[in-house]
Amino acid sequence: MTTSSSTSAVANVGPSAPSSKNPKKPKYSKFSQQELPAWQPILTPSWVIIQFIVIAVIFIPLGLASLFASERVVEISYRYDQECIPHKYSGDAVAFVQSTETKKTCIRKWIVTKKMKAPVYVYYQLDNFYQNHRRFVKSRDDKQLRSKADEKGSSSCEPELNHDGKPIVPCGLIAWSLFNDTFSLSANNKTLLINKQNIAWKSDKTTRFGSDVYPKNFQQGSLIGGAKLNESIPLSEQEDLIVWMRTAPLSSFRKLYGRIEANLEVNDELDIVIENNYNTYSFGGKKNLVLSTTTWIGGRNDFVGMACLAIGGLSLVFELVFIIMHVMKPRPLGDPSYLTWNKNADKEHVR
Repeated sequence: MTTSSSTSAVANVGPSAPSSKNPKKPKYSKFSQQELPAWQPILTPSWVIIQFIVIAVIFIPLGLASLFASERVVEISYRYDQECIPHKYSGDAVAFVQSTETKKTCIRKWIVTKKMKAPVYVYYQLDNFYQNHRRFVKSRDDKQLRSKADEKGSSSCEPELNHDGKPIVPCGLIAWSLFNDTFSLSANNKTLLINKQNIAWKSDKTTRFGSDVYPKNFQQGSLIGGAKLNESIPLSEQEDLIVWMRTAPLSSFRKLYGRIEANLEVNDELDIVIENNYNTYSFGGKKNLVLSTTTWIGGRNDFVGMACLAIGGLSLVFELVFIIMHVMKPRPLGDPSYLTWNKNADKEHVR
């Protein structure tokens, strides 16, 4: 009896038998095992034809409306980079634009051929300028633009990071190359005010550019890239800079310069005074001044309308092809009960 009792005691204090359940195994649920009920439609010929009809009915009218709206946009464009070079500098435009002694003012006349309802948007257009270049697009410091505490900038701004040992604000090549041509217009000897307020995105002004960050040591070196900035105005109010620093994805782009809050009538004579300061001649760039109205689709843009018409037209063609195939060579529909998910559902129902 004693031996049996002690043996029983030893057995009780020894290691317990291994559990048959795996403690690391996750709790079973239909969600974790991806067994939740789902809509798994069977695309019959009738359903496919209906879908193509719906797409065609939506996209073809939308494309026509977009093209009609785009055609209503009145736009005039004037390339001035060549005409604003004096004849004696025609063979060396770079020397002209880089010289501090040459007069850069250029006066031209336009005749308005179609009525332009206010607001008339003023754009400058650059061609062969790659703002999306890998080295160029990274040459900025967003933290410095947002907060005064980070005004030192980062190494990504090199070579426009410091001047005489002091940080440049805003640093980087994008800000350094800020567009600095200016435009002024008058119609029938009356000055047209170009409103340059609210030309930048509100989100940029409130979140990407700080109201406590002011320009410092900007364009102070021997090599001047573009426009200068008023050091008494914070970056959040320097809208020309904000518009410029939203880099363009293509080598040809337009950026908003301002708005004219007045109608331009047919046969109005526009006097345009251009300060031709920006150096696009060293890399074969082009410069255009563009005046444009807008519609509900924005400025002139035929691509949206053409894309919608292409989608709607292809859907219409596919729809006709499917109808002909369905009528000429119909195929019987198989039994849906043999589909994998239906068979699994039957097994679950049996359980």
